[in-house]
Amino acid sequence: MSFTEKLTSLMSRPNQQPGPLDEQPIYIKYGVRFLGIIGAFFCILFGLFNALAVITFNVSCLIGGILQVLIGFIVMALEAPCCFICIEHVNHWAEWTDARPLWNRAAFYCVLALFPVFLCFGLGSLFPCALVFGTGVLYGMMGLGKKASREDMAAAATSPTQMQTGSDGQMPMSTDQNITLMEDPDVWRPT
Repeated sequence: MSFTEKLTSLMSRPNQQPGPLDEQPIYIKYGVRFLGIIGAFFCILFGLFNALAVITFNVSCLIGGILQVLIGFIVMALEAPCCFICIEHVNHWAEWTDARPLWNRAAFYCVLALFPVFLCFGLGSLFPCALVFGTGVLYGMMGLGKKASREDMAAAATSPTQMQTGSDGQMPMSTDQNITLMEDPDVWRPT
């Protein structure tokens, strides 16, 4: 397989099914990836800086720096697999991660970003890990999906004091739209 064929196969995914990322706006979808790539770059850079703590015999910062470099490579491999053309399995791992629900990636990034901060608390570990953590938070928010329509939110905000409990103990949704809290904000707004 030539270099150009390998690069083309990394960039295009012909059998990719529409997933949760397809319903997101393009600026959010690629903005989160860009934030992950920037966070991974800074994790590698500041991880090398923290690993220099071997000079001062600070073992926890040395381990935190090594973890930070490892986290940077993991996030970079998952967000931009084209950066690792020479490693065969990176594209497979990135496709596997893209096929998973977005909350899995969010939880993975948020948990990974905590370990170096706990081992060596400082600006060199806090800033890049905060970028990776922020990437995880944004993936989690993307996993929640779009906000409900105004009508759906108004129906969910009905007053529970004017509802009767059903025979099963559950409160049924009211069909009377005059008791919704969101119907006329000027009524409940203080004057």
